[in-house]
Amino acid sequence: MDIRELQARARRNEPLAKHTTARIGGPADLLIEVQSVEELVAVAQRADEMGLPYLVLGGGANVLVSDAGVRGLVILNRAKEVKFEVRGVKARVEANAGVMLATLARDCIERGLAGFEWAINVPGTVGGAVVGNAGAHGMDIAANLNLARVMRRGCAPEYWTPRQLQFGYRTSALKRYAPADRPLVLSATFDLKLDYRPNLERRASEFIAKRRATQPAGASIGSMFKNPPGDYAGRLIEACGLKGKRIGGAMISEKHANFFVNVSGDASASDVKALIDLAHTEVLKRFGVDLELEIELLGEWPAEAPDGRLRAGGMT
Repeated sequence: MDIRELQARARRNEPLAKHTTARIGGPADLLIEVQSVEELVAVAQRADEMGLPYLVLGGGANVLVSDAGVRGLVILNRAKEVKFEVRGVKARVEANAGVMLATLARDCIERGLAGFEWAINVPGTVGGAVVGNAGAHGMDIAANLNLARVMRRGCAPEYWTPRQLQFGYRTSALKRYAPADRPLVLSATFDLKLDYRPNLERRASEFIAKRRATQPAGASIGSMFKNPPGDYAGRLIEACGLKGKRIGGAMISEKHANFFVNVSGDASASDVKALIDLAHTEVLKRFGVDLELEIELLGEWPAEAPDGRLRAGGMT
């Protein structure tokens, strides 16, 4: 890809609120949408050659983009190819990083492949799920991942094993990089097993019902804080009397206190960040628990306040 093609395809000052599940976020200087892994690699390599900072955005879940937006290039990953290989009672599934988790879960269930039922209505893409070891209902990405195809900045694509990825609770070796320096996840390969399709459909339906009963509908970022050892972030925030707390257009959900929702439809990132700081401060004060963000803060943010509020962009 030459510079003229890059320039021709780029959208300037694209509002990132259009591309996040919370419908919040300022503009990207430049945004390019890619439809394949080959395009993703070509755009990223060209940006590297030009010295243009970039980050990749998938489904827009689990991120809060600042009102000031993102400098440089945002690559919107729409690479969605999935390959299935079934041998006997076992199967190997290779999914591009831009595949939506919920779509992958449905495709696996339709083929009678067990292992992704938990993701049937989990937002986000395969790439983001690998970075953050996404999970739900006691299961996660690490349980079935065989290999991830990754490209470090300025290098050729390579394969990383689960050992190299160093999965932990909602984290991996990749998440320890700042978003603007992070190696790109291009695709991931998973090992699954054949199962009776009605059993898979029943389990998926149970997960859907549980999620609907316990989590808010509408525009939200996802689980805000990681659960601390032996406890739940939502319980701690609720115990501080913050359920239903509203700042501007953002609110701590009355249904689940670890979900912050864009209740007005026009909430700002600053509204959400103020609620994050409030919840963090109150839980620390009352329980001595230093909650850690599960989401990531993207873009330009003010420096850390002197009262010890969460550092913007520090939880990556």
